[in-house]
Amino acid sequence: MKKIRVIGGGLAGSEAALQLAKRNIEVDLYEMRPNKETGAHKTSKFAEFVCSNSLGSYDITNASGLLKHEMEIMGSILMPVIFESQVPAGGALAVDRELFSQKVTDLIENNPNINIIREEAVSIDENIPTIIASGPLTSEKFSKEIQNFLGEEYLYFFDAIAPIIEKDSINFDKAFYLNRYNKGDKDYINCPMTKEEYEKFYNILINSPKIELKSFEKNASFFESCLPIEVLASRGVDTLRYGPLKPIGLVDERTGIENYAVVQLRQDNKSASLYNIVGFQTNLKWSAQKELVHSIPGLENANILRYGVMHRNTFINSPKVLKPSLQSRKNQNIFFAGQITGTEGYTESIASGMLAGINMARYINNLELLKLPQETILGALTHYISFEGHTSFQPVNSNWGIIKEIELDKKIRKNKKLKNELLAKRSLDVLNDFLSKI
Repeated sequence: MKKIRVIGGGLAGSEAALQLAKRNIEVDLYEMRPNKETGAHKTSKFAEFVCSNSLGSYDITNASGLLKHEMEIMGSILMPVIFESQVPAGGALAVDRELFSQKVTDLIENNPNINIIREEAVSIDENIPTIIASGPLTSEKFSKEIQNFLGEEYLYFFDAIAPIIEKDSINFDKAFYLNRYNKGDKDYINCPMTKEEYEKFYNILINSPKIELKSFEKNASFFESCLPIEVLASRGVDTLRYGPLKPIGLVDERTGIENYAVVQLRQDNKSASLYNIVGFQTNLKWSAQKELVHSIPGLENANILRYGVMHRNTFINSPKVLKPSLQSRKNQNIFFAGQITGTEGYTESIASGMLAGINMARYINNLELLKLPQETILGALTHYISFEGHTSFQPVNSNWGIIKEIELDKKIRKNKKLKNELLAKRSLDVLNDFLSKI
């Protein structure tokens, strides 16, 4: 049996490689770092978290939370590592990104079925079964090779990263710990703003210089759920107060005051020495970021350990080129996984890597490929990105809008939580039944 190629050592590629290795299939895992950098990654470790350290909710009434439960049922290898690396984040599931990457790296490096090749993949051998999980920061050479293979134009959107702050530099005479709506423990650091402080912050933000885009980036479109803060602010003075700076439910217990706006920081590592600023993805120049951050009450002397940056995320026109199994329509030997498919989000990347790995193993063993039911969130996601009827395809993350409808009476339909509970229960029942038959 030929070795399987997995191209890309991010979340999707790592999960896919480990799924294959678990089934005693030999893998050549290609990762170009550290010999060739992406511009966004900081290490050469596998499964590095680049932007936030949060995977979103684990609550089963949240679509992202349901996806995590589905992944556990299907045997995701990275999910247990996530829990081993977990840091407090209220209702969200967040990790110490360095600890997580190191644990995944150890799993891969110590697996006898995985051969690590530290070089840039520049070609696709259509005779070798291959999972392409090169990610949204695929190198220019390999991007052209994929484009030549698919015969389709690439689509682009842009992603931005938030700054990271050293906790010891935060002024807790002003900042306080709390969670919005009293959900979970007091895991977030909150920096409150009065109306005057917010208006000063807003004026700095909208007048700050941005890093100039290259010529090919001028017509960039942003992924809506990961907009740079300056783009959000451009929509109106109160947009941030109804978004990432929403003050509702964040009352400082020392004063009893519900503030005009609140900036939240989320723990970024296990030792709780680093915090990232929630919703502060940005493309501002670094000097402008420093001025902006230092205008926030409690962060006047904040030590910024990593500034925000913006980078191009690349994805294929999946509806034209992929099946719901993540197998290429053009050549059965080639599968795709991760954000390059247009599945947006950390959880979604791992999930698609899991499915691609499982299906590649089934493919080379002449078994029918898994096409998950659309009642499941992963099935809905893979059917969505492979639906040929799309007229304008954009990246999507797990959400209730893509899952197959359920018959409910009016009263239940109006109760969002109850409706989501019923959808989640149906999903897990359908998934367990589906898997029991194969």
